[in-house]
Amino acid sequence: MAIFEDIFDLQNLEDDGDFMPLISIEEEDEKQMEESYADILPVLALKNTVLFPGIVIPITVGRDKSIKAINRAYENDRIIAVLAQHDAKVENPGVQDLFRIGTIARIIKLIKMPDGTTTAILQGRKRFELTEMLGDDPYMKGMISIMTYQEAANKMEFEAMIASIMDKASNIIELSPTIPSEAIVMLKNITNHSFLLNFIASNLGSKVEDKQEILEMNDLHEKAKLILSLMDNELQLLELKDQIESKVRTDIEKQQRDYFLNQQLKTIQEELGQNPQEEEIRRMAERAKKKKWSKDVGTAFAKEINKIRRMNPQVAEYSVQMNYLELLLDLPWEEYTRDNFNLTRVKKVLDKDHYGLDKVKDRILEHLAVLKLKGDMKSPILCLVGPPGVGKTSLGKSVANALKRKFVRMSLGGLHDESEIRGHRKTYIGAMPGRIIQAMKKAGASNPVFILDEIDKVGKDFRGDPSSALLEVLDPEQNSTFSDNYLELDYDLSKVLFIATANSLSTIQPALLDRMEIIEISGYSTEEKIEIAKRHLIPEQREAHGLKAKNIKLSTKVLERIIDDYTRESGVRGLSRQLASVMRHVAKSVAMEEDYSVSIPVGQLGDILGPTRFTRDMYSEAKVSGVAVGLAWTRVGGDILFIETSLSPGKGKLTLTGNLGDVMKESATTALSYIRANTEALGIDPERFNEVDIHIHVPEGAIPKDGPSAGITMLSSLVSAFTDKPIRPFLAMTGEITLRGKVLPVGGIKEKILAAKRAGLKEVILCHENKKHVDEINQDFLGDLSFHYVKNMREVLGVSVGIG
Repeated sequence: MAIFEDIFDLQNLEDDGDFMPLISIEEEDEKQMEESYADILPVLALKNTVLFPGIVIPITVGRDKSIKAINRAYENDRIIAVLAQHDAKVENPGVQDLFRIGTIARIIKLIKMPDGTTTAILQGRKRFELTEMLGDDPYMKGMISIMTYQEAANKMEFEAMIASIMDKASNIIELSPTIPSEAIVMLKNITNHSFLLNFIASNLGSKVEDKQEILEMNDLHEKAKLILSLMDNELQLLELKDQIESKVRTDIEKQQRDYFLNQQLKTIQEELGQNPQEEEIRRMAERAKKKKWSKDVGTAFAKEINKIRRMNPQVAEYSVQMNYLELLLDLPWEEYTRDNFNLTRVKKVLDKDHYGLDKVKDRILEHLAVLKLKGDMKSPILCLVGPPGVGKTSLGKSVANALKRKFVRMSLGGLHDESEIRGHRKTYIGAMPGRIIQAMKKAGASNPVFILDEIDKVGKDFRGDPSSALLEVLDPEQNSTFSDNYLELDYDLSKVLFIATANSLSTIQPALLDRMEIIEISGYSTEEKIEIAKRHLIPEQREAHGLKAKNIKLSTKVLERIIDDYTRESGVRGLSRQLASVMRHVAKSVAMEEDYSVSIPVGQLGDILGPTRFTRDMYSEAKVSGVAVGLAWTRVGGDILFIETSLSPGKGKLTLTGNLGDVMKESATTALSYIRANTEALGIDPERFNEVDIHIHVPEGAIPKDGPSAGITMLSSLVSAFTDKPIRPFLAMTGEITLRGKVLPVGGIKEKILAAKRAGLKEVILCHENKKHVDEINQDFLGDLSFHYVKNMREVLGVSVGIG
């Protein structure tokens, strides 16, 4: 209610005998109903407000036409017609700029202001409708028609609505900071309903359009309903403002209260000789005496603790300094766990936790043996490289258990910020030590087994290169004095056994790669997966699903079928998921007390796991010339690859299909060049190259293929096609070739050999330098496979197509 304060200000004006008290307006309202007014009156345009009958308002008159209209009316009978403007910005309004319905007003008083304007105090009398504007010079005057109110039909409902309006008005007065509390007394003294409605409407903080709508209403019941609705909106707004102000006031009061209480507490503690900050600092000093740190660290701690004694506990730097001192005390300076030097037990623990991985186990045992003999030695920094799911990460925990060391793991996948490794300087807000120092604090010892997981997936951006920060961590010559930006002291990491894991070496920075001892872990063979399933996966899944050994039995044939038909991976994660599906099927039967076969038959796998997901390429004896069998390495293990060559009449054009990469295409070109250069030795007519087009195709064209290992396979396929001699049956081959006919070694031998065995092949041609890789494979896995180790292409062709 925005104008209450204006109304009360009127009481401060000097009374010249013409001013009527506000409360008497209602009393005289009935008598004034009988007053008559002229049909033609001067018209005054009002900005930003609406005058209601019975209401007294002061207005400032500044426009010439308005001043002339006020003066003429004041000189005559003091009666003037007041209309509100549609748009307050219009300075010279015409009839189209004014509302048609307004209020007849009596000019109570005119006050001349020093700036030339006139303040008029107007008292609303009756509503009227402008029937015609008769002129606007020198001021507006118009013909009017008096309007009357229509009484409410339902008196009881109307009385109830008036009571609600009175209650809401009281609430608004209490909440509004600008309306004096005396206004409640004034409201209670108003007994005329139409005047009450006009009084409330005049003081609402609503828009001019809403007030004009109220003024134009003839039906008092509808008028009261609209006013009640507008009051609801205003009351909600005031309540919301009051809540916000109360919350802000409460927050400020709480801060002041906390400050005064803290000051009082501080004073009381000082009087009693107590100081919690000093107590905390004293406890830190006591802890420091028990630490086995170096002289430099002790000196730095003493300096920092003296600094905090001089610091005001209320300042922000105090908590930063306390956190720093806490870190110094929590770090395990020169605190080491005792290693388990029972090498037989260590080997037993490693073998129990992981099947295979002999290279890693041997390297750990060698390190322990030297440590046992020498007593002190810098720990090696190992990097385990291999496909996903072969147990690289879990091996670190197993090593820690075997050595009886603490175990910490830090995932480097997606790391972009160098500060994650080295930490932030203490000057930054929210500064923290790097993850290396945090891990040492968590371990509680300076010689844990520290797994750096996914080191090949470290990122690099504008925030720095974390892999460069790792150079110091993983360099045995430097990590004895590792420097963290937050710690600002050298920390010895030389006794930490770092084990990094990676899926590929290609994305690791060369300088970082040079600092690590690379141990390659190849994928598991089917036989190894069966053993891992029997020793680890089946017992784990059985326990996870609440089953006992008597509830389920899986034969070797069943496990082999699951591995071959439902998984295609180097590791055993997929196998573990498939075994979980089998366990869930059995658990359901046990829980529902259904009859089922404890020994799962091979034929039931389709019902449990669904249709087979993968099919292995099986060798089928091809008696046509031009088809050779190669061996390929994939990220999920080895596979066999058919190379097909066909000749058709043409002019010597070479066509390569099957989604081949650049290196594989070059192998085909190299093989063809070698044949052209050795046609006489191979018994091939040189003219044939000008008479036929050559087409080399590798099936499964949707799968990209690349690499040099198909060189000897392509050469054998081409020679077979040109000589019309089929390749020796059940023979596979892999190796790179040169233009001179040399055969070079290739990688992935274990996976390729196992793929050949799975496909039913009996003989394999390899470079003689790959013999050492074959010797590393468990001979039990090779079965009756025989190998031909060759040095040049003549030897290859001698075995494959019988050309010496």
